[in-house]
Amino acid sequence: MILTPDQINLIKDQQQHAIDSKTMTAAQLDLTIAEKWFKIWVPQSLGGLGFSLLEGLQFLEELAYHDGGLAWTITLCSGANLFVGFIDLQIGNEIFKNPQVCLGGSGRASGYAEREQGGYIIKGHWKYATGAPHLTHFTANCVITENGIPVLDESGHQLVYSFFFDRNDVLIHYDWDTFGLECTASHSFSVENIFVKDSRSFLINESKSTWPELLYQYPFIPFAELTLLSNFIGMFRRFIDLVERYFIIKSQDEVWLKDKGKLHFKRLDKIRDDFNKRRDLIYQLAEQSWKNREQDMDNAIIYNRIAIESRAFVSIFKDHVIHLFPLCGIEAAQREKEMNIVFRNIFTASQHSLLQE
Repeated sequence: MILTPDQINLIKDQQQHAIDSKTMTAAQLDLTIAEKWFKIWVPQSLGGLGFSLLEGLQFLEELAYHDGGLAWTITLCSGANLFVGFIDLQIGNEIFKNPQVCLGGSGRASGYAEREQGGYIIKGHWKYATGAPHLTHFTANCVITENGIPVLDESGHQLVYSFFFDRNDVLIHYDWDTFGLECTASHSFSVENIFVKDSRSFLINESKSTWPELLYQYPFIPFAELTLLSNFIGMFRRFIDLVERYFIIKSQDEVWLKDKGKLHFKRLDKIRDDFNKRRDLIYQLAEQSWKNREQDMDNAIIYNRIAIESRAFVSIFKDHVIHLFPLCGIEAAQREKEMNIVFRNIFTASQHSLLQE
């Protein structure tokens, strides 16, 4: 999906408003719902776009190029909406009839679910539910207990299930106050001793999918690695372009160009070449892994490559941003300048544990 000029203009126009209000603006939310961006991984039969893996990654990169905060929100919320492929079929059909449906939550097992007849009594507190103000349902992982004692799985580890709650059943803690990705509104939430039916529990595992689409047969960890990385790719690409633009303007000063500029341009060219090679490799791995799943071929080696390459990508380009940022003058340090916004978004996103080495 290619963004239209009108969409890009709206995204750019709303970016600072979303940062100031620390949540998606009404205009952003209306656009997202109208274009079904929260449903890029939802089957068309449920009102989604039904993207393939590569289509979704390229879309998220393009979105992140123009606004990393908006892209991060859509990535995390659309990633949670993907859970429709693992929940009870009837409930999924009912929930996703709503064009505004938006799931989100936490992958950390910081809750407890006590087994009861027909369901579970759940309590817990979870951090970083991206898009909390506009979520219709919250998802959370819980340790399963019986008589207060954690249940162990076949491997001797604590048994963990995923659950989803109606918005009215959770308490949102408005505690998201970061120096970047402000508009993602990734607040904490909690529940206290609520009863949840069995049908609202699920396992995010390709062997437990309830829909036949190929996407739900694709393992979640490499999917999550690739979708988060697409955000970094878009933001890094934007940052490089902004640095180049600054260098071009500075090069009008012949003294700067002679003393510093030529060396800076040469360095930037090397960074861009490395960026393009790594980006191409990531997309090649993603495309090959998708084709292998179509043919029911083993993907273990490719999944491992995705894990390694995605983390190396983020690590290396964080270092590049650190070295390039001081070359861009005091203007780069001003909060409302785009370079500063992109810089803040990159380093706030880098705190996500998934792609840390």
